[in-house]
Formats: sequence, structure tokens, C-alpha cells
Amino acid sequence: MTRLRIISVGGMITLGLGAIAFFTNPGQEGYQKYADATLKTKLKDKVCSQVREEVNPWLEGQCHILINTASPYLAQVVNQQTQRQNFLLFSIYQADIPLPSPLPSYHLETLGILGNYYTYQAKKL
Repeated sequence: MTRLRIISVGGMITLGLGAIAFFTNPGQEGYQKYADATLKTKLKDKVCSQVREEVNPWLEGQCHILINTASPYLAQVVNQQTQRQNFLLFSIYQADIPLPSPLPSYHLETLGILGNYYTYQAKKL
């Protein structure tokens, strides 16, 4: 292949991948659903297991019920606290999620690309 042909094929592939990324850049509504489901799962896994180990195994079931009951609150908080930076090919979502005491608050950073979300930072505040 000639050098020009290699460059043109590479350019077309790059352009095609860019178009795919542009059209599959996920939106705010999808992120809210993702964040709500992910937050509920993490809380159940980490917080409720700590309750079982440190307090009382019976309370673990109550912890799950409490988190499920708080789900609409979590979705509303995620909606209000999320800031989206849209870079056309991908988006970065940042949110500070204040949870009621005794649960810790969290700072989340998530990458939205190709129709998927990847949380790359979740730290306690």
C-alpha cells in the first residue's frame, strides 16, 4: 500500500469511530438511572455488610429495606447534584452525593462513552 492510502484508510477508520462515539454518547437521563442503580448496589454491598459485621446480622435485612425505600430520594439527589461535561464524543459526570447520617457522602466521577458508563472515581467525603 502506498503511504497516502494508509493515511486515508486510517483517517476513515478514525472518522468512523468518532461518528460512532458521537451518536452513542450517553445522556443525562441514562446516567441518572445508572448512578441510582450503582449507588444502591454499592450501599447494599458495603454499608449493609458493615452493619452485619459490626452491629447485628438481623439489621442487615433492615438496611436493605431502608436503601430500597430511599431509592426515590437517591434518584432525586443524583439528578440535582450531577454536573455533566459534554465533549461530544464522550461525557464526564461529576456528582457529590450527600447521604443521610450515618451513611457517608460520596464524590463520584463517571465517564459516559459508547452508550456505557464507567465510574472511575468514588470517594467518601
